Amino acid sequence: MFLDESRVQVKAGAGGNGCVAFRREKYVPFGGPNGGDGGRGGHVIFHADPQIQTLYDIGTVRTFRAARGEHGQGSNCTGRNGEDLIVRVPVGTMVKDEEGQILADLSEPEQMWIAGRGGKGGLGNQHFATARNQVPRKALPGLPGEEKELRLELKMVADVGLVGYPNAGKSSLLASLSRATPRIADYPFTTLAPSLGIVQAGEGYSFVMADIPGLIEGAAQGKGLGHQFLRHIERTRVLLFVVDPWDPTGEDESEEQRAQRVRDAVKALRAELEAYHPRLLQKPWLVAVNKVDLGRVVDPKLLPRSFYVSAQAHTGLKPLVDGLWIEIGKARAAAEE
Repeated sequence: MFLDESRVQVKAGAGGNGCVAFRREKYVPFGGPNGGDGGRGGHVIFHADPQIQTLYDIGTVRTFRAARGEHGQGSNCTGRNGEDLIVRVPVGTMVKDEEGQILADLSEPEQMWIAGRGGKGGLGNQHFATARNQVPRKALPGLPGEEKELRLELKMVADVGLVGYPNAGKSSLLASLSRATPRIADYPFTTLAPSLGIVQAGEGYSFVMADIPGLIEGAAQGKGLGHQFLRHIERTRVLLFVVDPWDPTGEDESEEQRAQRVRDAVKALRAELEAYHPRLLQKPWLVAVNKVDLGRVVDPKLLPRSFYVSAQAHTGLKPLVDGLWIEIGKARAAAEE
């Protein structure tokens, strides 16, 4: 199951109460206050764990509660701090408040963020002794921990994002290039959730490829799968437009007509990305003209930036991977500048 949205509640631990106590020792006529402070309540901490793939993996718990701090004790003994609760979430998790304001963007592996801070422990009566009041019977209670309602949204982090219309062959291409096993069938919208695969680019080199569910016209306005999966494209370094060049009616076409079909498809797909967020057009991109095993598609000179592949017949895959690896290298270098 893929889950990329979730609502959770976090309840940090309350601080322990301060203690009212007095020193009582034989042969010590003037004892004095020695009540210890309460311990801090436990934090609720979100931890971006590369081993967690979806928000479903965090379990069915929707309220995350940290332990409270222990109360202070006599002999100036401070209570133990409450144990922090570590909640492991996928890399790429964005945390928002109920109004949609972004509170944290856990986009890096092992990144941590305190979602709820534990309450401060109360002061023991040792802090309230004065010259006039040498026997204070006052201590402070611990403060409550933070409580929040949070929205979690997952944006997958991948080097290459496959973009195309339903049944263009994106899932088949991912399955051919990696060991991923996305759902594949000859009817639209078989991909209802993004799939990740590791593609070997050479000896000791690999990159992550994500199969984004097929777009339809108006996806940026929420039609079809709409915004639900368009946001996953935001975190990819390189876009690969997968296009089926063949006339769905089966009519015979010239190479120029098929080339124009590919150009029109890429133009329409880029328009949907621009409508969702213009920044997506700044990403480097290539085109995979799929299903070339069905016949001669088009003269390569008519379609620059394109690679001719057959996910079904496993042809043309090596040049495509090499081309993607070059673009990924450029994107990574630009990100480090």
